[in-house]
Amino acid sequence: MWPRHFVFPKRMMRPNRSFRLPRLLLPILAVAVAAPVMLAAPPARAQNFFERLFGIKPDRPPVPPRGVPEAPLSPAPAGPGEPGQPGQPAAPEGPRPAPQPARPVVLKTPSEDGVLGQDLQLNGLSGSLKLERSGTAVTARIKLPGTKISQPAESCTVPLGGGNPVALSTEGKPEGVPRFEAAGAECPLRFDVTEGGVLVSTLGSGPVCTFSAADCATTPAGLWGPAAATLIPRAGEFDTARGVADKAVRDNYKLMTQRARREDVRPIVSEQAAFSADREQLCRTYAREGTHGFCHLRVTENRALSLATRLGANTAVPTASAAPRRPRPKPAAVEGLNPDAGGGADAVPE
Repeated sequence: MWPRHFVFPKRMMRPNRSFRLPRLLLPILAVAVAAPVMLAAPPARAQNFFERLFGIKPDRPPVPPRGVPEAPLSPAPAGPGEPGQPGQPAAPEGPRPAPQPARPVVLKTPSEDGVLGQDLQLNGLSGSLKLERSGTAVTARIKLPGTKISQPAESCTVPLGGGNPVALSTEGKPEGVPRFEAAGAECPLRFDVTEGGVLVSTLGSGPVCTFSAADCATTPAGLWGPAAATLIPRAGEFDTARGVADKAVRDNYKLMTQRARREDVRPIVSEQAAFSADREQLCRTYAREGTHGFCHLRVTENRALSLATRLGANTAVPTASAAPRRPRPKPAAVEGLNPDAGGGADAVPE
């Protein structure tokens, strides 16, 4: 036991106070703690650490790591008098090609060989028309359907030329398609060939031909073509071709208005509007026209060829095809893939 009069020093009365290190030992202790980390780091990083720690300036700049893009080199200045130098004119560009003028759309021209020997009917319903070749000439056997003059409710049929072949004169292709005429017959007629049919119009003063001896009045104008039963299976083909023919008519009509003078534009617009109305009136009587669309297609194709001919195009060389495109073959099934799943890695877009 210590005597009562003994007094402990103040430093010994604080036994729990933390031990303080001198400030001079702190840098050495920091280096010792960071030594394991520097040993695991790459040599370049350790060297940079010591250089920053002790203020040592490196002899040469460090090599940049890979993958870092270097600054692009500045282009060499242009020599005196060269294009691109300030104060010098730019290099002249070469002459640009002149824009190609719009050309009319030409569809495939029908041939009379496609209708020779075919039995055609007015609107696919009544009468009969057969074009035949006799040597170098073309003849027609035609029976005109009509109604009796004395009893309009009853139908009648009149064979043109007494049932004998009627000689036709060849008129060339004034509107892009083969044309024949029977100007000397009892009922003067004009025949414009279409694909699989014939557009017939009268050459007289009116659309009606009257045969008093046969007590029959006939209206032969219209499209003479196959019966509806043979056209319905081809409805999809006609629908595809109709889109091509309609576009050809629009393009040729637009080109015609662009080329025409200002005072001639209005008659062209009126003519196009009249064509749409006349086509509707002509084709509404064709048998089952709403199902197959054969009449609308053939009339539209002939209209497109007529406009192309008036625009000066060579109708012997078609520039557009109305044939339907063939479907693409489906890719073969690959083992391990679901053939019914769409959008796979090997799927082929339609």
